[in-house]
Amino acid sequence: MAKKITIIQGHPDPVSLHFGHALAESYARGALAAGHEIKRIEVAQLDFPLLRSQTEWNSGRAPAGLRDAQAAIAWADHLVLIFPLWLGTMPAILKGFLEQVFRPGFALIYEGHRFPQKGLTGKSARVVVTMGLPAFWYRFFFRADGVRGLERSILGFCGVKPVNETLIGLVEIKDAEGREKWLKKLSAFGKAAT
Repeated sequence: MAKKITIIQGHPDPVSLHFGHALAESYARGALAAGHEIKRIEVAQLDFPLLRSQTEWNSGRAPAGLRDAQAAIAWADHLVLIFPLWLGTMPAILKGFLEQVFRPGFALIYEGHRFPQKGLTGKSARVVVTMGLPAFWYRFFFRADGVRGLERSILGFCGVKPVNETLIGLVEIKDAEGREKWLKKLSAFGKAAT
């Protein structure tokens, strides 16, 4: 069955292309070849302020520049987040984007409820993280805490499940063969919409 997929490219560099961009392109090509529909969000290309208070988060709407991104997330059956690991977690611009977009009234519904209702129920996700260190070190020594926080405390809290993760380590020293292996894997994930 064809799915609607929104790919969120979370690399903060608005100019250069990185391995994460190639991974996103491979995922998209695989998904399109299998008949899935694709929308893309390039976080680095968006202009938005950071939230600075709970009042701002609770009472405001997403800025006009993020409403299309919010609509693309609402449209999707499946979300793909791709970003490099920075200081053990996602880059600050991606976190700021998620704070702006996953607001009450959209990702969390409080109306008439003491505890928030999950506004993104029915969606699944894949989180793809590139990193300089070996992925097994991040997973086992650091317990992948930064990525698990995203999966559990942001995506899961809003109702997104299942959330699959792909950790790709040693990206700076991968040879062409190693990179091609990962591009093929992402293409296969795209075909399967997982």
